[in-house]
Amino acid sequence: MINYARQNPEEQPDGTSPPAEDHIAPAPRVSVQAFCETVETAAAVQSAGEDRRLGKAHLKIQMGGMAAAIEAYRTAPTPNVIILETEGRTDILTGLDQLATVCDAGTRVIVIGRVNDVMLYRELVRRGVSDYVLAPVNTLDVVRSICGLFSAPEAKAVGRIIAIVGAKGGVGASTIAHNVAWAIARDLALDSVVADLDLAFGTAGLDYNQDPVQGIADAVFSPDRVDTAFIDRLLSKCTDHLSLLAAPATLDRVYDFGAEAFDSIFDTLRTTMPCIVLDVPHQWSGWTKRALVSADDILIVAAPDLANLRNTKNIFDLLKASRPNDRMPLYCLNQVGVPKRPEINASEFAKAIESEPIASIPFEPQMFGSAANNGQMIAEISANHRTTEMFLQIAQRLTGRGETKKPRASFLSPLIEKLRAR
Repeated sequence: MINYARQNPEEQPDGTSPPAEDHIAPAPRVSVQAFCETVETAAAVQSAGEDRRLGKAHLKIQMGGMAAAIEAYRTAPTPNVIILETEGRTDILTGLDQLATVCDAGTRVIVIGRVNDVMLYRELVRRGVSDYVLAPVNTLDVVRSICGLFSAPEAKAVGRIIAIVGAKGGVGASTIAHNVAWAIARDLALDSVVADLDLAFGTAGLDYNQDPVQGIADAVFSPDRVDTAFIDRLLSKCTDHLSLLAAPATLDRVYDFGAEAFDSIFDTLRTTMPCIVLDVPHQWSGWTKRALVSADDILIVAAPDLANLRNTKNIFDLLKASRPNDRMPLYCLNQVGVPKRPEINASEFAKAIESEPIASIPFEPQMFGSAANNGQMIAEISANHRTTEMFLQIAQRLTGRGETKKPRASFLSPLIEKLRAR
């Protein structure tokens, strides 16, 4: 008997899938072969193969259902995952018994069927089927089923990657990324890491008042050494819940990378950190596009002018087209209200992009300048400022989490703190 993973198909008894914003962990580099009976299912599987979460999987689709699968594997080794579509009940069990005689150990099977019966499900489980999905299926049903095979329920949740990028240089995207990460770690109590991807000019080390000897450059130039222990040695601790993977910010070498240069780093961070915030530099290359497209959530930072509006729309449209099964990118306006500067207001942005900004952060040069020069976050400079609250709201939107309730301070708190200090 093949040892298959198990999932409960009754979580969605009507055959519909949960909302698109549900977090689905990416699948590893596996081979998947689907044997479909209907054109509709084949189209759904084909669309799933184009989803970013199956970007590393090798997917092949054939028609013919169970019979075609049995015939194919009489003379060929089985892949990591087999998807079988069947329209009957009896032929499922009979076909699986025949398939078991030609299946390699470790292969996992997903069955797509039209019979909604718990007794059938139990029989499938007894025969070692990994998942039973009710037809008709959509793209996310297939993505969720395949990815779910490699996310054991008892395993630690795979980390969520949040990418923050500026629509134009100098709009303050790095500052917002660092402050949002601070809010995620401090206010939402979520273990997080900031990865500064601007290796030549990154400012995360300055903003967090850190000067680590090692950082992300050591990992990207030594891909063969990247594992959990190696990445842990490169992290600089900022707070109890926040770590930094700093950029060297030196010009002694050029930083030209291939599109997949950061993949192993991100995959390793996912296994150890619940939240990874990518500070993506404003440049367009294979690896920056890949970082954005493969992220779980994206925030575009724009200033209220025409060039930013054009760039935001271009990035927005590309990401929507590249990620049809994901939540739409989010964007915010920054440096709003510069004296005597003509600006495009939020409603005009919303009309052009067909989406409202999640925040409009005011131009506060004194506060932001003091924070930058002192190596502090805005929350440390002014905990009750409206901008601090905006960063928390952005953090909540990006992570899907509510604010952690803080204990109400007593009027004796200042006195108690002074006594503790003594």
